[in-house]
Amino acid sequence: MSALSEGLTQIVIPLASLVGIGFALLQWFLVSRVKLSSQDSSNGYKQKLIESDEEEEGINNLEISIKCTEIQHAISVGATSFLFTEYKYLGIFMCVFGAIIFLFLGSVKGFSTKSEPCTYSQGNTCKPALANAIFSTIAFLLGALTSVLSGYLGMKIATYANARTTLEARKGVGKAFITAFRSGAVMGFLLAANGLLVLYVSINLFKLYYGDDWEGLYESITGYGLGGSSMALFGRVGGGIYTKAADVGADLVGKVERNIPEDDPRNPAVIADNVGDNVGDIAGMGSDLFGSYAESSCAALFVASISSFGISHEFTAMSYPLLISSMGIVVCLITTLFATDLFEIKKVSDIEPSLKRQLLISTVLMTAGIAVVSFFALPSEFTLFNFGTEKEVKNWHLFFCVAIGLWAGLIIGYTTEYYTSNAYSPVQDVADACRTGAATNVIFGLALGYKSVIIPIFAIAIAIYVSFSLAAMYGIAVAALGMLSTIATGLAIDAYGPISDNAGGIAEMAGMSHKIRERTDALDAAGNTTAAIGKGFAIGSAALVSLALFGAYVSRAGIKTVDVLTPKAFIGLIVGAMLPYWFSAMTMKSVGSAALKMVEEVRRQFNTIPGLMEGRVKPDYANCVKISTDASLREMIPPGALVMLTPLIVGTLFGVETLAGVLAGALVSGVQVAISASNTGGAWDNAKKYIEVSLQIVL
Repeated sequence: MSALSEGLTQIVIPLASLVGIGFALLQWFLVSRVKLSSQDSSNGYKQKLIESDEEEEGINNLEISIKCTEIQHAISVGATSFLFTEYKYLGIFMCVFGAIIFLFLGSVKGFSTKSEPCTYSQGNTCKPALANAIFSTIAFLLGALTSVLSGYLGMKIATYANARTTLEARKGVGKAFITAFRSGAVMGFLLAANGLLVLYVSINLFKLYYGDDWEGLYESITGYGLGGSSMALFGRVGGGIYTKAADVGADLVGKVERNIPEDDPRNPAVIADNVGDNVGDIAGMGSDLFGSYAESSCAALFVASISSFGISHEFTAMSYPLLISSMGIVVCLITTLFATDLFEIKKVSDIEPSLKRQLLISTVLMTAGIAVVSFFALPSEFTLFNFGTEKEVKNWHLFFCVAIGLWAGLIIGYTTEYYTSNAYSPVQDVADACRTGAATNVIFGLALGYKSVIIPIFAIAIAIYVSFSLAAMYGIAVAALGMLSTIATGLAIDAYGPISDNAGGIAEMAGMSHKIRERTDALDAAGNTTAAIGKGFAIGSAALVSLALFGAYVSRAGIKTVDVLTPKAFIGLIVGAMLPYWFSAMTMKSVGSAALKMVEEVRRQFNTIPGLMEGRVKPDYANCVKISTDASLREMIPPGALVMLTPLIVGTLFGVETLAGVLAGALVSGVQVAISASNTGGAWDNAKKYIEVSLQIVL
């Protein structure tokens, strides 16, 4: 028996969720104290800043403040418009795919309404197939809606905070850092708390129907993870196409051809570029990490339900994944205080160490938290399902499983930081390679990305080996959850980047002084690294989650082993390994096509609008926003369809063994491609900023 009673468990989980939501609202309130008072005769939005402590010489502060607010409003409107349009498409997808899930699951037993023998709990009867189909579909829709909400809330706080971060930069880099970080914390805590609360409430509501049929209950709950990851896929692809198309168009024509600064207000694509940061790096990443979090929780819950926890109906032990997430919220709350209240950022060089300290502090505190949860929530000994057999496990085994996932995440984060920060030699080598032209820059950048894969892969491999040896597939699922247990801090660090990037853009467009731009550039440079760290966490946790789900699939399909020497499995393996390249090719071509249209439009405006280069007239920002929006919404469908339909087609036409090969191949190949591409991009971005800063020092 667990030391923690069921009644107390039923209190702790929702209480932790509510604490997380309350802390997010507190951070939002503190950000909102950078006051903006409504003063608009035309649209009710134009605002002015209440006087800052430090004035800029020779510049009208009121005029600057109004400009900042106008730009913020344009970015917010563009981002909101895009997401609403995207969510209309995703709403149709949710309904269609929900219907497919219902038809596939219901037709297994001919939409039977009769109770049937349980698959794993021998001698017991479970709820009918029709009920499982209905509840799985409901869970899918709940997961999808929570994912959408996570992305939308993140975008709203980011667009709310960007101008405030810019204005706070007038008081110093420390004030701007705290505003940006607190805004990121709002997103992180809302996502972690909402995801946990919706899952907890769903389990308790579903239990009203399922009663003692925990196998059916937690199998239907897995739809929650599928819904979250499905929305994450489209949100990431759509937002990514949007932001990169705008980025390429703005930089190629503005910086390269016209020799104007980045984020110059004369550039027609500058608003689209800043909108892209919010819909891609904020909303997309929020949905992405929520998808991994939901899948890892659901995978662990399902494996536990067919183990001794589920068979003996030990609710506290069953809720171990939820209690880990609850502890994570509390730990992240304490960790956040170190960045916002306990340590002050006094100079630019303090920014990156402060963000790195967040990762280390949260990992150390969470290790202690995992020990507490493992001791109080789990029996001293129990059995776990292990491919048809029972594995004897002790509670300290699970402590090590979760802890090794947590520390593997820290290693991935620090490795990513090393390869993408301009404070270290890899990025400096890429920057140095630019002295001989673009070709050597590309070669060094690609080599950096490939090399950066080595340590994360070893970290993931060791985590898999240890966790599987100790607790079979359940160990891998909770290791993934361990990596995501500090998701609130991870997302705060990740969201900080795009907010700082937007703040720098607003400073440039509003005509603020060079000193302010230097401060926002310093925040942005650290933000590029934190964005790469966030991607590293997402990739690492996705690898562990995918393996756990693969194990669940193999068990459910009745496959004892996946023998790569059989033709079906090997064919599936090489086809699966190809899929990430196919997917990447589709998304890159989509970005290229959209960027081509953006470049042509920016060139057209510079060539045909008199006085644009001189700054006498404003460019047509809306047309560039429309190009990115239309392209991303149109182009996100084929890559998404490839991912969603491949398992259905392969499984239906070629059988479960071939599908097992496809899934294994895609998992192994996808991790390598994702890490290398992410780190190469982050390194190039920071190499560019390193060169710009070096030139400023020389001049």
